[in-house]
Amino acid sequence: MDRMLGTTMGRHGMLSVMTTADAIKRWAKRIKRDGVTLWFAGKHPATPWYAKALVVFVVAYALSPIDLIPDFIPVLGFVDDVLLLPVLIWLTIRLVPPEVLADCRDQADSWMKTQGSKPSSRVGAVMIVLLWIAVGAAIWMGLLQPRL
Repeated sequence: MDRMLGTTMGRHGMLSVMTTADAIKRWAKRIKRDGVTLWFAGKHPATPWYAKALVVFVVAYALSPIDLIPDFIPVLGFVDDVLLLPVLIWLTIRLVPPEVLADCRDQADSWMKTQGSKPSSRVGAVMIVLLWIAVGAAIWMGLLQPRL
């Protein structure tokens, strides 16, 4: 019942309410950890090929310093960070076997404690830039095509 209400017992036995900001911070921390977990899952030999394929895309995107939808675009810039990325991480986590996931989460927790930050991916940045170039080229070619 307390979990549903977001309440906990404080140090002095008093009931305290978890604020929305605290809940969002905890959620964001779990998403960040799961992104690093997937980084390790992509290297794990027991991860199935289809999960590794999705892991490569999700990790490249999550760890890339470049977003598919830049953050400076009002509202849409944060859609990928708030909706797209968590959904992709959730889906990919579901494809990783539970024992591999547990091992990779331990590795991710250890990494984040010692390194203090998520790893970065230059390959991910290059993939996002290439995707932007491909989308731009497709739009450009669509605009230049003679209309029939």
